[in-house]
Amino acid sequence: MNTPKDVKEIVKEKYAEIAVASTRKCCCGSSNNKIVGYTIMKDDYGNLEGYVQEADLGLGCGLPTEFAGIKKGDTVVDLGSGAGNDVFVARALVGDEGKVIGIDFTDEMLIKANFNLDKLGYKNVEFKLGEIESMPLENNLADVVVSNCVLNLVPYKKKAFSEIHRVIKPGAHFCVSDIVIKGVLHPELKKSAEMYAGCVAGAVQQEEYLSLIEQAGFVNVEIKKTKTIELPDEVLLQYLNAEQLKEFKENQVGIFSITVVGYKSDNN
Repeated sequence: MNTPKDVKEIVKEKYAEIAVASTRKCCCGSSNNKIVGYTIMKDDYGNLEGYVQEADLGLGCGLPTEFAGIKKGDTVVDLGSGAGNDVFVARALVGDEGKVIGIDFTDEMLIKANFNLDKLGYKNVEFKLGEIESMPLENNLADVVVSNCVLNLVPYKKKAFSEIHRVIKPGAHFCVSDIVIKGVLHPELKKSAEMYAGCVAGAVQQEEYLSLIEQAGFVNVEIKKTKTIELPDEVLLQYLNAEQLKEFKENQVGIFSITVVGYKSDNN
């Protein structure tokens, strides 16, 4: 079984590969052929103001800005910002008056994000190297925190949500899109390095996910959108034999993308 340290190294390695290859054909995964084609997870950004094609590496599983309620002048933090896709969409919403900070723990992604930023010339966008469980940010900084298919990759999710709670202003909120599970995921999928990079092996049960958010102190937690993720048989058969695949389907394991919001109370 992969340790939390193993998981971080797996994710860092795979996302570094994606950044270097600048592939746009995979979602929540690597340029390895085992993960290419997960575009079923990805939502279409093409019609959004601020969308930058070069920043879209196809790594999301939702549109967190859709329900984030971002306003002009807001300070927004994007966790696992990658090449800057959601950052630049958020920048269009906050305008010149606001600020957007992207945080990523992969050097190669930050290089690509800053390359995109240099071309755009925004003065109120910043990318920082850091881990979600220990953000390089001050307390009560953000009006909104967003994240897209990233928190499920974090081994210590409770710590991650506690950090989000710390950096959000009293009364402010987060909106994240993530992968959750209903049912028991097969052990062969849970221990697969590629499935960790594919946002599946690191996912937890939906009830546990929501409980972790509430344990971190958030209130009015609500799922705004749910999308079923169907993994193709040809992908599953790279990890399961025919009998295991049959068992997987009979157990009706559900893999979902959910977009969730939660608020920090005014008196925190």
